Amino acid sequence: MLNLKDISLTFNEDTPDEKHALQNINLTLEKGDFITVIGSNGAGKSTMMNVVSGTLTPDVGNVVINNKEVTNLPEYKRSKYIGRVFQDPMAGTAPSMTIEENLAMAFARDKNRKLRNGVTKKRKQLFREYLETLNLGLEDRLTARVGLLSGGERQALSLLMATFTEPSILLLDEHTAALDPSRAELITNLTAEIVEKFDLTTLMVTHNMQQALDLGNRLIMMDKGQIILEVDGEAKQKLTVEKLLHEFKQIRGKQLENDRAILG
Repeated sequence: MLNLKDISLTFNEDTPDEKHALQNINLTLEKGDFITVIGSNGAGKSTMMNVVSGTLTPDVGNVVINNKEVTNLPEYKRSKYIGRVFQDPMAGTAPSMTIEENLAMAFARDKNRKLRNGVTKKRKQLFREYLETLNLGLEDRLTARVGLLSGGERQALSLLMATFTEPSILLLDEHTAALDPSRAELITNLTAEIVEKFDLTTLMVTHNMQQALDLGNRLIMMDKGQIILEVDGEAKQKLTVEKLLHEFKQIRGKQLENDRAILG
């Protein structure tokens, strides 16, 4: 479903501020894979996510989604293959539009459905059914403006908007980091339920090591633009935060930076 081949990207090349953001990244996601991505600030996690989405174009390498070469495909054309939830709850929705208008806009994004924007009676009932799965009562607030929702409610709506068209790839970019602990737990649980329900191929960036261990069937650790560790299956199930920190020290010869990565 996703193949990154020999991806490299340098910012500010041939200047004093040159930075090798990604270095020879190779990563393959099969149908239904759920990969969590961890690493300290500046490790290249979000940069890799932006290369997948089309926000950034690599200097070298190829991006293939669902057997389609998309390396030079602009972000807006690539969006029909991708659902994405950002860290900022404000980023994934239109605050001046109603809940049902936001859902209609997301629903029509899948060009294969050949649907126009708009809220029909049939579609409104469908939206209610999807919203009921969130258990937040949003199905009774279809005409409420999204800007009036709490951060957790907006993030839950963003997650639903990104997934109910069953995209080829779901990108979750630290999508619980801006929420308080109770709302973060809610969105984490919703994520697990929705990914399993739709069997979505998912790439999730997180600073939270415990979240990375709890979710998904595969885990990768990044540092300085490189993938330095890959764990899956039974080995991932046996991992702890302490073991991950030890693995980093064994590979890099130093402690992982003391940032949010170590928070449980």
